[in-house]
Amino acid sequence: MVQFSGKSVYKGIVLGTVAVFKDREEPVRRKRIEDAAAEILRIEEAGLEAKAQLKALHDEALSAVGEVNAAVFEAYQIMVEDEDYRKSIYNMIRTEMVNGEYAVAVTGDNFSRMFSAMDDDYMKARAADVRDVSNRLIRILEGREETSRFLEEPAVIVAEDLTPGEIVKLDRKKILAFVTVEGSSSSHAAILARMMNIPAVVGVPVNLEEIHDGMKAVVDGFQGTVIFNPDEETCIQAERKIAEELERRRLLENLKGKETITLDGKKIRLCANIGSASDVGYAMENDAEGIGLFRSEFLYLGRKDFPTEEEQFQAYRQVVQTMGGKKVVIRTLDMGADKQADYFNLEKEENPALGLRGIRICLRRHDIFKTQLRAIFRATIYGNISVMYPMIISVEEVQEIFKIVREVQEELDRAKVPYQYPEQGIMIETPAAALISDELAKMVDFFSIGTNDLTQYTLAIDRQNQGLDDFYNPYHKAVLRMIRMTVENAHKHGKWVGICGELGADTALTEKFVQMGMDEFSVAPSMVLRLRKKIRESTWNHIRQ
Repeated sequence: MVQFSGKSVYKGIVLGTVAVFKDREEPVRRKRIEDAAAEILRIEEAGLEAKAQLKALHDEALSAVGEVNAAVFEAYQIMVEDEDYRKSIYNMIRTEMVNGEYAVAVTGDNFSRMFSAMDDDYMKARAADVRDVSNRLIRILEGREETSRFLEEPAVIVAEDLTPGEIVKLDRKKILAFVTVEGSSSSHAAILARMMNIPAVVGVPVNLEEIHDGMKAVVDGFQGTVIFNPDEETCIQAERKIAEELERRRLLENLKGKETITLDGKKIRLCANIGSASDVGYAMENDAEGIGLFRSEFLYLGRKDFPTEEEQFQAYRQVVQTMGGKKVVIRTLDMGADKQADYFNLEKEENPALGLRGIRICLRRHDIFKTQLRAIFRATIYGNISVMYPMIISVEEVQEIFKIVREVQEELDRAKVPYQYPEQGIMIETPAAALISDELAKMVDFFSIGTNDLTQYTLAIDRQNQGLDDFYNPYHKAVLRMIRMTVENAHKHGKWVGICGELGADTALTEKFVQMGMDEFSVAPSMVLRLRKKIRESTWNHIRQ
């Protein structure tokens, strides 16, 4: 029996047999060529074939993991056409007169190392994406078919790394868990595992030569551990934990259709966070009472140009119609920082988390902002929409937002386009906004507290820098005091307040937030029923702390 530790991607526990996925590809050989132009033409033709394959993978992923998560394959299509990437390949072919396969391999390695050396964990995870795209191009150039993995029986998959394409092509019913040597919790493969509810642990320092098919393994996503060849006692303990987890899930299912209400009668609205229209199904499946955060920026990611007003309108309308009158809170686009799209033409910043992001982009680019607002306002006649604005730091910003909102109303009125004026709210995710929340509460209809950024800015710690995990404390008194202050100031002016950041799903804090007076919780769809259980076990008016 041998145990390894890694980073948990999805919390769950399984006991099963291992299937080892090893890289079967031969090293790429360097060959001298005579005609650089002909070789570059080969690359261009391979790029077209790669885009066609990625389009097919995108369509396959739509039904399996939803629009937002399938967008990774659209991003890969854009990467195939990336100007810097292609220029590097073409330059190497022209100057060194080498074959396209070799030029792609070297360029892929160079770009991958560049991403891996970055401090930002999100950008580090893009190294795997570059490798995936490069390997696809090389396979096409060499005339090899893409390897299709086949599982005869349900198994724990152990690999050096896994690409999104490999995951999507596997039979979901036969995947017990993922264990990878490489990878990060921010990788696209990890994101897909979470969406598919598959226990996964990445960054496990195991030698694949010592692991073979048929071995038993316990994968504990709660602890972030993997045990190969577990002894009898460990297997018994794992089976007990698995049974307990299944029973917890069964009991949670019994909470569907029940009120989210405290022991002493306080009704709480329990909503879901989504990123696209296709995610609404997950929210409804878990009995969410509305959408507390529609991350509209995902409509802008994985594209070559801005979504049109009509495209956005159709997405918003689909969500509100599907929710059938339940409240849908749409956050205006929160681009910048770790969410980038080349066509925005944002300048590179030394510290993007403190740079041009969120509402700052909208207040600089009125054309982008107005297009989105018109689409949202048009969708209001189809359901119950609220709109909120991210990264607010001042009263003046809110005043400028409302000036633009009035201009949009006037445009719609002149064009005789029907709409209803939606509820207007703001995100409280900066210390500045929390500290002046008494003034801001007079101007808006509601607050939504984004605890991820509020914690980051309060503690002056980059939340994506895993090297600072020992210092990052979301339970810090300063963070909790700002949340309490925000709730009190909202209620003083008769406004409701919700929480939509990660802390909202932390059941260790649920009762504290309830006792602060939180009116709404908005969490990942998979957490809705767990939070309902916790709220129904909590008291509101007892020992208000």
